Amino acid sequence: MKTTALIMAGGRGERFWPRSRMNLPKQFLNLTDSDRTMIQSTVDRILKLADPADIFIATNEAYRTLVQEQLPEIPPENILCEPTARNTAPCIGWGAAAVRKRYGDAIMLVLPSDHQVMQPHLFRSVLRNAMQVAEETDALVTLGISPTAPDTGYGYIQYDPETPSGFSGTFRVQRFVEKPDLDTARKYLASGEYLWNSGMFIWKASSILREMEEHLPENYALLTEIEQAIGGPEEREVLKAKFSQMRSISIDYGVMERARNVYVLPASFGWDDVGSWLALERMNAADDQGNVIRGDVVKVGSSRCIVQGGEKIIAMVGLEDTIIVDTKDALLVCAKDSAGEIKKVLEVLRAVNRTELL
Repeated sequence: MKTTALIMAGGRGERFWPRSRMNLPKQFLNLTDSDRTMIQSTVDRILKLADPADIFIATNEAYRTLVQEQLPEIPPENILCEPTARNTAPCIGWGAAAVRKRYGDAIMLVLPSDHQVMQPHLFRSVLRNAMQVAEETDALVTLGISPTAPDTGYGYIQYDPETPSGFSGTFRVQRFVEKPDLDTARKYLASGEYLWNSGMFIWKASSILREMEEHLPENYALLTEIEQAIGGPEEREVLKAKFSQMRSISIDYGVMERARNVYVLPASFGWDDVGSWLALERMNAADDQGNVIRGDVVKVGSSRCIVQGGEKIIAMVGLEDTIIVDTKDALLVCAKDSAGEIKKVLEVLRAVNRTELL
């Protein structure tokens, strides 16, 4: 069965302000020591599994040009620009409808555009196993990351490690759970029955559309109208009219938590969801004082800092556990334990109408 991929690239990456902006969000940035942006690296990782002609990019119209510039190998008709934001279930549904329209049916890899994978060969090996399960069954398959700490920043997947599914390294999902508090996360880790929810999925287009027809019937009806218009003269008009009518809901809430035939593959391949500036400590080598630095920086008595320099020299003296990000028109100085509050800066900027900085 043909392998296709849907790369979700519509996010704004507000936790990476001031480098991530509305006109250049984090998936189009290079945040590591690599010379590739995050979306380019995402596509690079799957080129041994899917041909560029079979890779779809789900984004919005504002980012069409960025996608074309950074991924010239992707056919323009494979860039699916959502007319309005409607969360991941409508996004994935449209991608599946586009796959069904073109191929009848196919395996779909559904991947965020802004994750980091340190061991891509292991990642592809896990995906191949998942693809086999998806092809031989009508199941929805997801990848669960073996947790290394009681992290409260991830949703979790509960499974029974003593009851394999019959497919190598694959288990039936018992339930999806929301981000826990710290005590609950510690219990999850100690039990050995929980995995981090990676947000990566593998299934046949027919399988996910069948589940949407059952669990999100109103959305499915709209998707079929969009599918019928694909490739025709009224495609954009139908898409604009019908997509905005769909219920805005995540694929987890809308389908995964309700579906009965769901499998998970526990995996470890150096994964990071790159959720905030703190991820740079996990993704890049630190100096002997624990600083992760890019740019022209002079440090005196400073340790465990994250610094992204711009055009000017940055001198830091006596700092600990601090994030510094310098751009042409904005400077961020933030305590590391307040990294989750960076989005509030954008709320203030909107309130005072400083939209040029968003």
